[in-house]
Amino acid sequence: MKIGIIGAGWSGLIAARELEALGHEVEIFEARDRIGGRTWTDDRWGIGMEMGGTWVHWMQPYVWAEMARYGAEIIASPFTDRALWITDGEVREGTEAELDEKLGPIQAEIFSGSREFFPRPHQPHLVLEGDDEELKERFRAADNTLVLDGLENFSQEEVDLADAYWSAGYNGPTASASKMMAKHWAALSDHRLSLLDDQTLRYKLKFGMRHMYTQIAENLSAPIHLSTPVTEVSHGEETYLVADGQKKSFDHIVCTIPVGALGKVSFTPELPEPIRNVVDEGWNCRGFKIWIRLEGHHNLMAYAPTGYPIALIRSEYFLDDGTTICVGFGPERDAIDLNSVEDAQAMVNHWDPSLKVIGATGHDWGNDEWTGQTWTTPKLGQFAMTGPVEIPGGRLHLAGSDWAAGWNSFVDGAIESGMMTARKIHHSEQWVKSDES
Repeated sequence: MKIGIIGAGWSGLIAARELEALGHEVEIFEARDRIGGRTWTDDRWGIGMEMGGTWVHWMQPYVWAEMARYGAEIIASPFTDRALWITDGEVREGTEAELDEKLGPIQAEIFSGSREFFPRPHQPHLVLEGDDEELKERFRAADNTLVLDGLENFSQEEVDLADAYWSAGYNGPTASASKMMAKHWAALSDHRLSLLDDQTLRYKLKFGMRHMYTQIAENLSAPIHLSTPVTEVSHGEETYLVADGQKKSFDHIVCTIPVGALGKVSFTPELPEPIRNVVDEGWNCRGFKIWIRLEGHHNLMAYAPTGYPIALIRSEYFLDDGTTICVGFGPERDAIDLNSVEDAQAMVNHWDPSLKVIGATGHDWGNDEWTGQTWTTPKLGQFAMTGPVEIPGGRLHLAGSDWAAGWNSFVDGAIESGMMTARKIHHSEQWVKSDES
């Protein structure tokens, strides 16, 4: 079979590799002038810095298998000496361990029900497929509950810490975030906050994401057409795509465009209504990732709740010139200029005005025309739309981390989705019939 793949991020590259290994002909179309999708190791400040996806873990099975395949190594992000957090307008200080201890009880409440709702975390909708109507009703109710709802028995300090944590985690406002994602992340982390922290913000690739995605691309025979956005897809009686003004026919098309940019493509027939609704509404991830360079070496982390532009920063690199590079996350991309030293300094001043910012950088994924979002996080009622989807007709397949069953906010999910989609195409009814004939 001949398969067209839209997007040369992790999911597209993995799907292409798997399909080629199964004997199919593949062609890839990428709108950007580079591969990697929402991972991008860029050379800034003298080091390879991750503009997008960064952290990995041995309990993320798909990315760990790829790391073994390509000989990738991990390094740990620092355990910080100093923790600062803002509550009720005041700055408090302690250690990372003390901050984690304060977060423990309120996070346990947020995670409550995770064992019932996700007995098999890589089958996130398993409960909805069962016969327990009362459990299904509670599952749906949790999806329509805000992540910070039901916390009246906790102190303002605890709520502010949870608010900061999930403003960063959802990379969007907690005021519209479905509690179900937090419960799913907990289930993927054995219901333990410490493991969740390790999986999402502790270990990164020693030589960067680029070390892996370039090797995957180099192993392909398929042509990768860069700077070639797809504008039309037909998956009815005829299956084709239009890229660079040219129509190309395929047996199947795999589309890995993130939901935030999926509306730029015209589909015939239209995508199913639930998917169109998510495209129109967007996910909850309207925030940003920023890199901040500080004068001097500072091993710290800092939290701030809703109302501050940056929810979380933590030290990541200590450079030989005596400076520190911190990574930061905030829920609203328009709240700060990612390249403004002044904006970054204004935020850092809330925690400690003695810290001097000498650099700020990042990539605005939300305003990137080929992405339109950061990592996948659901608004109220949207968790049911995360995970694998089926498109009627069986010729068009949506892949990418948006549609992964497990870690759908991470590279692990993108790999999973690309691999599963490739296998589904290979074992499709048309291919089976072709084998038998």
